[in-house]
Amino acid sequence: MHTRTVAATSGTLLGFCALVLPIATAEASAARQPTTVAHRGASAYTPENTLAAVDEAHKRGITWVENDVQRTKDGRLVVMHDTTLNRTTDAEQVYPGRSPWKISDFTLAQIQRLDAGSWFAPEYRGQRVPTLKQYLAAVDRNKQNLMLEIKAPELYPGIEKEILAELRKEGWLSAGHLARRLIVQSFSTSSVKAVHRQAPGLKTAFLGMPKTGDLPDYAKFTDQINPSHKSVTADYLAAVHRLKGAHDRKLELFTWTVNDGPTAVRLAKLGVDGIITNTPDVVRDAVAGKKTAAKRTEAKKAGAS
Repeated sequence: MHTRTVAATSGTLLGFCALVLPIATAEASAARQPTTVAHRGASAYTPENTLAAVDEAHKRGITWVENDVQRTKDGRLVVMHDTTLNRTTDAEQVYPGRSPWKISDFTLAQIQRLDAGSWFAPEYRGQRVPTLKQYLAAVDRNKQNLMLEIKAPELYPGIEKEILAELRKEGWLSAGHLARRLIVQSFSTSSVKAVHRQAPGLKTAFLGMPKTGDLPDYAKFTDQINPSHKSVTADYLAAVHRLKGAHDRKLELFTWTVNDGPTAVRLAKLGVDGIITNTPDVVRDAVAGKKTAAKRTEAKKAGAS
């Protein structure tokens, strides 16, 4: 009787472990996967930095999007990467003779006349340059998270204060947003410092690759070091991870702009914390060991031919 009881108990425990261990292993594996960030929205599939790009990232199951913020002539905050309008809108046609079409030379009303989608594909005709307020609303509607880049802050003195005011007004500086949903980054050290000084609870990131010896100084005012993927090495990543950032948590490293699976897998194995990409579904699925639906479709077509 005692022997049978022990055997039964052992069997029960083994069965329980068989159920628990795969789950624990899967969770540990998922925890090691870097965060995937849709660069300017899902910009490989839709016109960058538009509301369509936010929604496309959402359709593909991507919870983090990245954008760029600048300021118009009349002091309004808009979402656009270039400091000029002509690459991603029809500014040259609508406003001939106003070269070089700087954002800072146009009012919001003038910019909102522009088509920000046709350059990418005809079906996106009529997409507009969104205001920061409109962009935040779209991200919130989709229950996504935001990595906001302050673009060329040297052109817009005081823009950090204005961005923070807009974030606060729209509820993005609430405790929940600060803890899980928002990162503000810039290539400008002084801009990142200004954000950290004015909103010390906000997670910040420096875009670039400081010298290893300078990393402790950066860790005083930022939470992430975000260099180009072409520069990331195991030694540099280890140097970053040895430090704690501005909020006394591990200093992180997100890297950009990675658009293919093999590179994403290599960086994930290296241990990066996040990957910023124009093809977020491809990167996410690659590091998870899956094929995207698009890749599976391509493979089926190739096999049938």
